Parts: sequence; structure tokens; C-alpha cells
Amino acid sequence: MFNPQKLEEIAKQVSDAMPEGVKSFGNDVDRKIKQVLQTQLGKLDMVSREEFDVQTHVLLRTREKLNEMEAKLSQLEAQLNNNDQEK
Repeated sequence: MFNPQKLEEIAKQVSDAMPEGVKSFGNDVDRKIKQVLQTQLGKLDMVSREEFDVQTHVLLRTREKLNEMEAKLSQLEAQLNNNDQEK
């Protein structure tokens, strides 16, 4: 397997060895790519991580409530069946 730390070290050495003009060009390209990606991702119909986490919590709580209600319903049905059998 590759050691990620070693790869980072090699990448840094290559970067340090590049002439300043190439470095600044690379930085400009990197900045432009990030800008384009952010713009395009902003156009997608997506929610933030925070919104996702909130909705996940709401869904879990709703599931808990549903399970509680199903248990109560089963209990009430059992009581109703017992009352019908006693009559």
C-alpha cells in the first residue's frame, strides 16, 4: 500500500522544485476550479450537512414515536380481544 504521508512529502518536494511562474499558474487554476465547482454545486438541489443532520434526528424521533404508538395499539387490541372473550 502507499503511505499517504510519503505521497504528501513527495508532492511537496515536487511543488517546491517548480518555478514561481508555474506555481502561481497552478494556484490560479486551482482557485478557478474551486470557484467553478462551488458555483455548479450551488445550483444543485441539495441540503446542507446541518439540514441533513436535523432531518435525520427528526426522522429517528418520529420512528421512535411510531414504535411507541404501534406498541400501545397492540396493547389496546389485546385488551379489546380479552374483553370480547370474557363476554
